[in-house]
Amino acid sequence: MSTAVEVKELGIEAYLSRQQSKSLLRMMTCGSVDDGKSTLIGRLLHDSHQIYEDQLAALHRDNEKVGNAGEDLDLALLVDGLQAEREQGITIDVAYRYFSTAKRKFIIADTPGHEQYTRNMVTGASTSDLAILLVDARYGVQVQTKRHSFICDSLGISQFVVAINKMDVVNFDEAIYEKIKADYLKFAAQLNVKNIKFVPISALKGDNVVTRSEKTPYYTDKPLLELLEDSPAAETNNDFEARFPVQYVSRPNLDFRGFQGTLTSGTLSKGQAIKVLPSGKRSTIEDIVTFDGSLERAETGQAITLTLADEIDISRGDVIVPADSTAAVSNQIQAKLVWMHDAPLVVGKTYNFKLASKRTSAIVKHIDYTIDVNTLSHGQADKLELNEIAIVTLELTEAISVDLYRNNREMGAFILIDRLSNLTVGAGMVEGVLVSNEHSTNEFSDFEIEFNALVRKHFPHWQALDISKLK
Repeated sequence: MSTAVEVKELGIEAYLSRQQSKSLLRMMTCGSVDDGKSTLIGRLLHDSHQIYEDQLAALHRDNEKVGNAGEDLDLALLVDGLQAEREQGITIDVAYRYFSTAKRKFIIADTPGHEQYTRNMVTGASTSDLAILLVDARYGVQVQTKRHSFICDSLGISQFVVAINKMDVVNFDEAIYEKIKADYLKFAAQLNVKNIKFVPISALKGDNVVTRSEKTPYYTDKPLLELLEDSPAAETNNDFEARFPVQYVSRPNLDFRGFQGTLTSGTLSKGQAIKVLPSGKRSTIEDIVTFDGSLERAETGQAITLTLADEIDISRGDVIVPADSTAAVSNQIQAKLVWMHDAPLVVGKTYNFKLASKRTSAIVKHIDYTIDVNTLSHGQADKLELNEIAIVTLELTEAISVDLYRNNREMGAFILIDRLSNLTVGAGMVEGVLVSNEHSTNEFSDFEIEFNALVRKHFPHWQALDISKLK
């Protein structure tokens, strides 16, 4: 049912009420160049009646000028809006589209397949709960298919749908479908993701996208859209301990000082004892303020303003946690780093570091090992080139509150920024932390404990200097 028809039948208030009660799935399309990612999104929107008449008319006009689908309607034009994208028939930037069905709501990110735009793909993956991995049936699993799979897995995406596209070009050959499926499963056995589904499709023709196709009798599962509707919704991070990174200190008058931000995990309640990291200063929550009034309890994802019973020094980037928290505070971390700049990573160079609302400086002390995206084997290197992935050791100019990425996405993900160009050059996920307290809410593996001991031995003290060594 189209949005217009649903609004007409239910009325605007009933329609909005129904929309609010639906679960939301954030997902992305990824894969190698020209695997049909934009066309697939266009097909989903078109066949689920999510395109308005004026949009459809504009699509037909654009198709006559720059369409790349021959006699068929080039549905990729619905999401490829940049002139360069339309001229080359590729995706460069991330495009987000919202649509809904009778069962749920979706936000889908169309990410580029070109290797040079991997940084944009990482941006789309960072907020997604499910990845649709496109594979061209003519070429099978490519290097970019593996790279994107590894990045999605590293970013904590737990659900993959492998859409083997352009089956119409290979006459819906079952043997080709089964071979690609086997090849991908062989590679995916090295990843952590457990929920992987496969579907043979033709995004151009619409086979197995919204409705089942008679051309694939060997495929007995649901079409793609139904698989997406039935996928588990993202779980809130209420079970993990509370983390409230301060984004802004509100001081509208002499009688009010509030600390604003979004609760990234756990819950906080009025009257609860808290402490501020990294300083360790303690107080009690006096009030939880929102636009709609005060709350007794705040949950994960809520934007709130906290007022405290005591006047203590809290700045942007500090993190408010429960008073009994054993959260890690450290200036030394081990991380999985994706390098996203043409200029290689320089060991020992100072970069700007941003994690949640905290900004500071960091140096990469050394590259522990690189990861080959084809085989996931480890190698050695003294620098990282564009799109290379490695485990690295970083030292920060000050101690910060940090969590392992697998436990808390928001407090375990960071970016490195070049200090001269102000460009984002790397994106990282915290894998290990050298903690200054004896206990932590993170559960450390034997490897991490050994790593921490080595760091203590070789780097007993970090002097906070904001100047790089001369080469």
